[in-house]
Amino acid sequence: MTEPDHVDPYDGVDGRDGGTELASAAPVPPGPLRLEHPVLKALLGAWALAACSAEETAAVEDHLGDCGACADEARRLREAVGLLQRPDSLDLDPALRTRVLESCLDRRPPRIPVPDWAMSYDAETARLDALLQDFGDAEWHAPVRLRWFRGEDATSRRTTVAGVIAHLLAVDGLVAVALGLDDPLGPVTGGTAGKPVGSPAERTEAFWEASHFPPTRSVRGPWRDQTHSVVRTVSFTGSGPGTMPVSYGHFELPLRDALVDRAFECWVHAVDIAEAVDYPYEPPAPRHLRGMIDLAAQMLPGALAERRRAGLASPGETRHLVTAGRPGRSLRLEIEGLGGGEWLIPLDSPAAMGSADHEVAHVALDDVEFCRLAAGHVSPEEAAAGQVGDRTAISDVLSAAASLSRM
Repeated sequence: MTEPDHVDPYDGVDGRDGGTELASAAPVPPGPLRLEHPVLKALLGAWALAACSAEETAAVEDHLGDCGACADEARRLREAVGLLQRPDSLDLDPALRTRVLESCLDRRPPRIPVPDWAMSYDAETARLDALLQDFGDAEWHAPVRLRWFRGEDATSRRTTVAGVIAHLLAVDGLVAVALGLDDPLGPVTGGTAGKPVGSPAERTEAFWEASHFPPTRSVRGPWRDQTHSVVRTVSFTGSGPGTMPVSYGHFELPLRDALVDRAFECWVHAVDIAEAVDYPYEPPAPRHLRGMIDLAAQMLPGALAERRRAGLASPGETRHLVTAGRPGRSLRLEIEGLGGGEWLIPLDSPAAMGSADHEVAHVALDDVEFCRLAAGHVSPEEAAAGQVGDRTAISDVLSAAASLSRM
């Protein structure tokens, strides 16, 4: 006789003996797992890694109370696992280095201090070097895509982590040569002492092409030595040469601004490298980040004028000519965050003064987002901005910020 598909457990229970029937039908819990000694010994590794089932764990731990040899082996395995496990986070607070240095310098001021305008370069190169120190061959050859804006279009160049450091070495060489140090490119570009040849992109391409093989971890030493030499040289010469011009090929920056620019690019490319190896990387210390943003804001009027000459921006206000040093139409750039502040950007002439009375637009951006825009990592349209006022002026300024980027 076949059993029905469904049986009601309460069918036929009249309260007199149904309770007895139900109790007798209740499942009996299984007894403890019984395993032989060789099996239990083989499970010790999995037990140390917490990879056993609950029943296996109970059986192993019950066995360890009776078997001294297995108990000793289990203890050694647990200690080994403890050594293999990393802490929850290997990342130090990005401001820790600054706080430690400030604490040390408060107690014993440096005999030869680093100028304030060189501190961000010193800090960012040190942070990147710390990221690189444990890289193996796989990390050094991890692919990286450099991104920037050329005109109205986003462009990019594929390289590796080692290729990025070679790029930093080549471009930082512009500062090194201005300080009388050796050009890391040597005869590659045909430059002479104090006269480097080429723009940052041209120097990078020349350096890459002159290498018989793609750059490897060996590029770290020359880059690190050059950064140390630059910081040491500006420290010995003091704050006096801060106005010394540094040629970027098609334009120049004072030395103090060039080092802030190099600190900015070092941070941007450190983030590129960290993303390539799936590692977190924090923004610079707030006062260093603000210095980078301030430099970009100061360069915006010139970038606007350059785009206007190239026919890439609106012609500007022509009804009232603005003479040098006089107030003119302005955009208020508000940067939020620890590195933020406010800047009035003159719209019609680099020589004009920003003026709150002539404000025609207001843009608000997060500090890191503005830096990503200036680095060419987001487009003007993608930049998350609060915008009020003249839309054409806003579009021109955001596009000018993106045009500050370069290889």
